[in-house]
Amino acid sequence: MSDKSAIATEMFLKGFSCAQSVFYAFREVGGLNEDTALKIAGGLGAGMGGKEEVCGAVTGGILVLGMLHGRGIKDDSKSTELTYQKTRELMECFAAKNGSYICRQLLDGCDLTTKEGHSKFKEKDMRNTVCKGCVQSVVAILENIK
Repeated sequence: MSDKSAIATEMFLKGFSCAQSVFYAFREVGGLNEDTALKIAGGLGAGMGGKEEVCGAVTGGILVLGMLHGRGIKDDSKSTELTYQKTRELMECFAAKNGSYICRQLLDGCDLTTKEGHSKFKEKDMRNTVCKGCVQSVVAILENIK
């Protein structure tokens, strides 16, 4: 396990979201302090605010790609093109490894917006059996494509 993967896993096991954990592990790339990194990714966990859309680990990874390649004031549109290409690569690699990049599919239809869904999530220990692996998967992909 790489250093960044260990950091992301540690944060995730401390209770931070998948998105926060991935983004936090790469925060220094953008010169962000710990608190700022966690806050920026704060709404993206569990598939964007618990809506189970794109996996939070993946969206955290997309934020990392934005820090690395995104278009800023002094950049031209080539930065946008590269960021989009890297984003697609991340999403495709993640789906190839995990079967999907959609949170609700990764969680086998478990609806986190309901009490029943939360119970199923806890009963099946999905935080450890699914989500932790997603966090580690995104970090590994980022380390290979960045």
